[in-house]
Amino acid sequence: MQDIFNDLKWRGLIYQTTADEELAEWLMKQSRTVYVGFDPTAESLHVGSLVPLLILRRFQKAGHRPIALVGGATGMIGDPSGKSKERNLLNEEDLLKNIAGIETQMRQFLDFNDRDHGAVLVNNLDWMKGFSYVQFLRDVGKNFPVNVMIAKDSVKNRLDSTAGLSYTEFSYMLLQAFDFVQLYRDYGCELQLGGQDQWGNVTAGIDLARRMESQKLYGITSPLLTKSDGSKMGKTESGTVWLSADRTSPYNFFQYWIRDIDDGDIGKCLRYLTEMSHDQIIALEAADPRDAKKELAIHMTRLVHGETALSRAIAATEILFGKAVTESEAEALASIARDIPHAEIGRTQLEGEGLSIIDAFVASPLAKSKGEVRRTLEQGGIYVNNVRVSSLEHRVGIQDLIGGSMILLRTGKRKYAILNVAD
Repeated sequence: MQDIFNDLKWRGLIYQTTADEELAEWLMKQSRTVYVGFDPTAESLHVGSLVPLLILRRFQKAGHRPIALVGGATGMIGDPSGKSKERNLLNEEDLLKNIAGIETQMRQFLDFNDRDHGAVLVNNLDWMKGFSYVQFLRDVGKNFPVNVMIAKDSVKNRLDSTAGLSYTEFSYMLLQAFDFVQLYRDYGCELQLGGQDQWGNVTAGIDLARRMESQKLYGITSPLLTKSDGSKMGKTESGTVWLSADRTSPYNFFQYWIRDIDDGDIGKCLRYLTEMSHDQIIALEAADPRDAKKELAIHMTRLVHGETALSRAIAATEILFGKAVTESEAEALASIARDIPHAEIGRTQLEGEGLSIIDAFVASPLAKSKGEVRRTLEQGGIYVNNVRVSSLEHRVGIQDLIGGSMILLRTGKRKYAILNVAD
């Protein structure tokens, strides 16, 4: 068995455990079954979700069996842990859509075909829907001392706030605690993993298993992925950084690690999120931050989106840093088309003599007037497909199309737009 516990400790991924020394030895004795729960609050996981998901992956690579639980039941309520107010309740249609999206992403990170340690994907709605309200109170609720529940930080903090805590949210702890008992019964699962805000729910499950099954279970929580200033990582001015390519393009995902990570947070990201060796991480922590960020961006984009998307993200980066665009970069340009301001023109406008350089830029979001285009051109700041245009007589035509339907326009060093050409 690989020493997963001390690897997590070295990476800073252990915040609290139910039994430090005992757990390290216990994990080395034999393969264990471990689980992490994910509530389907959106159709995609985000950068912050990578910490628990990759810990589950680390456990599998170390020889343990991972269970990824999607909270079809708990997702209907919403976890109050770490929240200052109650979540909006999801309708059934959105919930099912979110579950399907998250399940697809989990299969990217975990091996479900491994003969000995194959991952298991479960939905807690499968066992919760069999309970009547009265039956759940009789079988599960009677094992929960209310004074213990109130003492949990996740409950106490909300009770002390102006928002208060609804009975629905108060019941969340019972559902998650029972998940642990059910997974122990069905799969012999003995270890729950989660973020530091899950400590109350984790220990509630351990206590419930002791009462209902006379069984000792274990828990490990990990730090949340935060910046040096304490705010959550994975947020930008334009919003959340998602794992779904439909929500955050591979190019923007790649750029996030270069543009938005502070130098002081590079080491944390390398340790928490990458599968690099200890020696590789130590070397990058001592390297130029720009080089370390680039390696981090390459590693994370490959891990989340794959080699092809990584290649396109790198090519797109080169394009947006001024590389002349030819037909060979068509796929890379198409991959970032939605991330760049754009305008549509008809193909007939490019036929024959084509569009004057002035009309082409006025048709784009880059210029408001013909005079503005003239002045920018005279200052040497007008580019078509990243090639500088020096003459007002220049015309944009069919020959400038990339991928048969796009022309990249640029003013100055970094202002881009795409002309999409429709038939």
